[in-house]
Amino acid sequence: MLIAWAVTTTGSNGTKDDGKPGGSDPVESITPGPGSSGPAISQQPGGRDESDDSDGGSDGSNGDSGSGGDTGEGSGGGTGSDGTSTGGADTAGAGGGGTGSGGATAGRQVPANSPLPACKPGALELTLRTKVSYGPDDRPTFEIIARNTSSATCKADLGPKNVVLTVTEASAESDDAIWSSKHCPSTEGPLFLQIPAGATIVHTVDWNRARSAPNCATPPPGKAAPGTYLLEAKAPDTPIRRASFVLKKD
Repeated sequence: MLIAWAVTTTGSNGTKDDGKPGGSDPVESITPGPGSSGPAISQQPGGRDESDDSDGGSDGSNGDSGSGGDTGEGSGGGTGSDGTSTGGADTAGAGGGGTGSGGATAGRQVPANSPLPACKPGALELTLRTKVSYGPDDRPTFEIIARNTSSATCKADLGPKNVVLTVTEASAESDDAIWSSKHCPSTEGPLFLQIPAGATIVHTVDWNRARSAPNCATPPPGKAAPGTYLLEAKAPDTPIRRASFVLKKD
C-alpha cells in the first residue's frame, strides 16, 4: 500500500501532482454566459414587504362594517319552500350565481317536477343567520343556509311557506309575529333549490321592516321601531332555529 501511494502521488518526472485529474492542463479562460435581461428581484420571498405594517391584515377590516358580527343557530334535517314574499320581504339566492356566507353559494332554482330527488331530512342541515345589528337605513337580511351532507345531489324547498321565518319583538308579552314569511307570500308554489352533494347553499330573504298580517290582510300601520327582535325559522323535520338582532335608533 505504501508503494502504491508513492506511485499515485509522484509524477513521471518525480514532481508532486497538483491534484488535477488525468494530468489535464488548466483551463486558460472561462467565457461568461449571457446576462439576465430581466430586472433584479427586489422583494423578499413570500410577497411580504420588510416594512412593519401596523395593520397586518389581521384586524378584521375586511369583515362586515357596522354589523358587529352575525348571530344564528342551526343544523339538522329538513327541506324548505318558496322564498319570495310580498309581506315586506324579497329573496335572493334562487339564481345560479354568487358566493354567500362562509363560502356558501346561492342555490340554483329547479322546477318542482325536476328529476332530482328531494333531500332527505337526515342529509340536510339548516342554519339561520342574521347580523347582530342594523342601522336606521339598513335593510335586515335573513340567511337560510342549507348543507347537503349526503353523497348525492338533491333539491330542497326553501320557500316562505315551508321554511317559515317570523320576526317578533323581544320585549313583547305575546309571541305574535310582527312579520312572517307565510303571511302573504307572492307565490303559492314551492321554491326548490339544487344542492350538490357535500355542498352548502344560502337563500337570502330581505326584510324592509314593514309589518305583515295573516292571509294578506292589511297590516298595522308603520314599520318596525328601533329595538331588539327575535328571528325564528321553522321547517318540517327540523328543530326550530332562532337568532336575534337589533334595529338601532341612529
